[in-house]
Amino acid sequence: MHIHILGICGTFMGGIAAIAREAGHEVSGCDAGVYPPMSTQLESRGIGLIEGFSPEQINLNPDLFVIGNVVTRGNPLVEEILNRNLPYVSGPQWLLENVLRDKWVLAVAGTHGKTTTSSMLAWILDYAGMEPGFLIGGIPRNFGFSARLGSSSFFVIEADEYDTAFFDKRSKFVHFHPRTAILNNLEFDHADIFANLAAIEQQFHHFVRIIPGNGLVVTNGREESLERVLTQGCWTPVERVGVANGWQVNASGDGEIAIYFMGKSQGTLRWELLGEHNQMNALSALAAARHAGVPVKTAIAALMQFKNVKRRMEVRGVIKGITVYDDFAHHPTAIRTTLDGLRNRVNGARIIAVLEPRSNTMKMGIWKDSLGDSLALADLVFCYNANLGWNAAQALSSVGAKAVSHDNLEQLIAAIAAASHPGDHILIMSNGDFGGIHEKLLNAIAACRN
Repeated sequence: MHIHILGICGTFMGGIAAIAREAGHEVSGCDAGVYPPMSTQLESRGIGLIEGFSPEQINLNPDLFVIGNVVTRGNPLVEEILNRNLPYVSGPQWLLENVLRDKWVLAVAGTHGKTTTSSMLAWILDYAGMEPGFLIGGIPRNFGFSARLGSSSFFVIEADEYDTAFFDKRSKFVHFHPRTAILNNLEFDHADIFANLAAIEQQFHHFVRIIPGNGLVVTNGREESLERVLTQGCWTPVERVGVANGWQVNASGDGEIAIYFMGKSQGTLRWELLGEHNQMNALSALAAARHAGVPVKTAIAALMQFKNVKRRMEVRGVIKGITVYDDFAHHPTAIRTTLDGLRNRVNGARIIAVLEPRSNTMKMGIWKDSLGDSLALADLVFCYNANLGWNAAQALSSVGAKAVSHDNLEQLIAAIAAASHPGDHILIMSNGDFGGIHEKLLNAIAACRN
């Protein structure tokens, strides 16, 4: 079958493209931004790419158009597909019907930590010799790619609550039909499509309603929002993490983390990942892997070799004694927990936080009143405020003079370089490429310190 994918350079749709090609389909696609690294990753797999959405692409005569949720009505190619009554489907539906239907699906949902937890879980299953397929919204460094078909009945997927397509406004995760589901946490986000937290909780309950009775729900026992979801109805066994009647940790502070389930010791995890949030991610992955048949001791051994995900506290360079990190954090809770983990590692060393409020929810100003508190652990804060509909300087007034805002990227980089000193840790947070700030900043620091 020849499928043509609209919006192919997004992480999810690019993953579908890679999986479809691996399954033997002819795959082509188009997007408004066909550029590395996704373009090179896809082209290396023999997938033809077209820049833009020209209606002439129907002349490729694919058997099916697969349409990503980035594509809206008014798109010239979509309008031509509709006018000619050509066959089309959403990415999640194609994945269900062609890949997931006969799989043991392990789905990871939640506001934060989906990518990291999915990567942990896929790596545990792989380490145990189960050769799972997976589709993850980042690149796990244990694998070096974000998606594969796999050669077994197990498939790990990052389960997003964002809507499916312009013609299907259900959350993507209802298409995945998991047997094992992780609910990491649940906060208000995606203000562009959800009116409030209750609306998201309802979508999570739609997800819970399709998990079979012989499945498992692994949930964060500390989250009242998730408890409200389960109270609406749950027909599946539940294991909770972070609470006494479920999975817990006892961290020694020197990198050793004792794992307990129902009060019984399961072993000791030794690793270098930062933060309590990653301990919770690990517990969820251990519980889900155990349900799939992996002994806990094997899963712990796998996590000791886990290399995390690109753009999750990834060190991009150390120059003149200054360490520059890249992190995907773009929500106040994620910003706070990421800074907390770094602070626990570097102790009294200076932390310079650099933030690009780029998500739709951030741009709308939904979280602007929470930003100051989320950045409190940083010694200096730099905010890139280009294209914002709200005043970043005013929003960060609670942290006082240590916060600086710039709407010009080059000026921002110059200011950060001038303010940095040997021994500093510069944490750059954005859910985009931030204009290539990481390499530009490393070069600016080198020039500034010569």
